[in-house]
Amino acid sequence: MKADLETLSDTPDLEPKVKLTVQVEEAELEPAIEAAWKEIAKEVRIPGFRPGKAPRALMEKQIGKGYARSEALNKAIPDFYGDAVVEHDIDVVAQPELEITEGEEDGDVTFTAVVGIRPTIIVAGYNGLRIEVPSPEVPTDEIDAQIDRIRSQYGELTEVERAAADEDYVTIDVTGTQDGEEVDGLTADDYLYRVGSGAIAAEFDEQLIGASAGDVLEFTAEHPDPDEADVQFRLVVKDVKERVLPELTDEWVAEATEFDNVEQLTDDVRNRLGEGRENQTRGAVRAGAVSELAKLVDEEIPDSLVSVEMSGQLQNMIGRLQQQGIGLDDYLRIIGQDQETFLDSMRDSARDGVKADLALRAVVVAEGIVADEDDVDHNIGHMIEGVDISFEDAKEQLASGGQLSAIRTDMAIQKAIDWLVGQAEVVDPDGKAIDERFTQPLEHDHDDHDHEGHDHD
Repeated sequence: MKADLETLSDTPDLEPKVKLTVQVEEAELEPAIEAAWKEIAKEVRIPGFRPGKAPRALMEKQIGKGYARSEALNKAIPDFYGDAVVEHDIDVVAQPELEITEGEEDGDVTFTAVVGIRPTIIVAGYNGLRIEVPSPEVPTDEIDAQIDRIRSQYGELTEVERAAADEDYVTIDVTGTQDGEEVDGLTADDYLYRVGSGAIAAEFDEQLIGASAGDVLEFTAEHPDPDEADVQFRLVVKDVKERVLPELTDEWVAEATEFDNVEQLTDDVRNRLGEGRENQTRGAVRAGAVSELAKLVDEEIPDSLVSVEMSGQLQNMIGRLQQQGIGLDDYLRIIGQDQETFLDSMRDSARDGVKADLALRAVVVAEGIVADEDDVDHNIGHMIEGVDISFEDAKEQLASGGQLSAIRTDMAIQKAIDWLVGQAEVVDPDGKAIDERFTQPLEHDHDDHDHEGHDHD
């Protein structure tokens, strides 16, 4: 096989295409033709021969050579095209337009493939980005709130002589009816309900806040099952209770927790919350670098590229939802969005993802960033852990399939993010510089994707 590459000059800069002209000798096509005849033999019925056993020469005489050759070309040309893409290391982003120009009936075969490739852009002003991220310091009110949650597990309900407020408990008689008939599961006496929980219907909380013992509330609300008609509710408020938390003392801490005093409990809560905040900050630094870089992209991104990215994001989301046993329509109902709004939001996300990806590739080129071969080998080793394949065979398979180039590019992009962070001004919402330990390069595996929407075709 011989493949020549030509860059087409009559396409827009951000919708570039290339043309591959591939020549295949007839001998290279012969295995595909032979395979086609074997498949045909399973279908044809020739007297004196069992299915699949008729000689090729006899079938050629009765059927003609053209059918098998056509079948062989349909199956083999995409493979030859793929080999040509790998040979020239072409970063394709669309399906090719294939055309056989010679040899459709006999002899050597020549075909062309016109395909869109990933555009390249130039980004200015990325050296010295300002990145604002959440502070890794844990606010005192968060610590207090977490301790209160622990105390609430040991709280006691005490009746109060006042109107109900958020987080209070009310004892109510509930009667739910549809067309005058009581609804099973929505009628109960002495039901203890936490105000603000939204456990039955949002209207419950709206009605109960400000209600007092002895009040009778009548209103219409949606049935908890969205497929059911609305329900007419009648609530009789019998009492209002508040949860009284135990006093935060060393004695209570020693009795109720694994710690000896308030100071130890507070330190533990601070450390646990701090670990989460630090991880959040560390991730936000890298995500912020990518986001700020993407804002520097002025070029209008081609809709074709956005569509490819959006399709990938949508398929990934549908796959994740299916693993949880949720359909897309159910998910949209849960989040309260119609399909048009959801797709518009996903399209915006895809456009931002494409901008970020192109911008990061521009930084890789401008700064001469490359993936070290030792790191590439390390990642391949990580990929094949637990798989019965040698390192040499794995690397060869990745190279022949065109994936090795994608791995190198992905690793270079991760290094570009590290480089951007190292050059950036990273501050918290108050403008205070973030400790440099949060801006240190991460250890990257081959499957790390820190910028959304990043994809390799």
